[in-house]
Amino acid sequence: MANKVTSKELRDRKYQYMFVDVREADELEKGKIDGAVHMPLGQLLRKARHDDLKDLKRKQICTYCSGGYRGNMAADELNNQGFDAITIEGGYSAWKDGEKTKRDNNSIE
Repeated sequence: MANKVTSKELRDRKYQYMFVDVREADELEKGKIDGAVHMPLGQLLRKARHDDLKDLKRKQICTYCSGGYRGNMAADELNNQGFDAITIEGGYSAWKDGEKTKRDNNSIE
């Protein structure tokens, strides 16, 4: 199982990672993490298995989907193929909730 990190833990370290959004294209209208690369899960799995992503092996990767399941599958497969990958616990939903909380806290101050 891939290492999971909460969105709160990741915010302080987000510039250390290359974010890979493994959701389908129609899910992107809900938003995405700034700077994330979009690569649907099926495409990522095929490319990882065929060594088409070898240039990314030097990077720390953080995968995510809507709720966490596909992001975890992606990170697991990447780790099995020799990558350094983690996933966001709770997926983009958790990230988005964390952004809202951060904005709400800043408006109180």
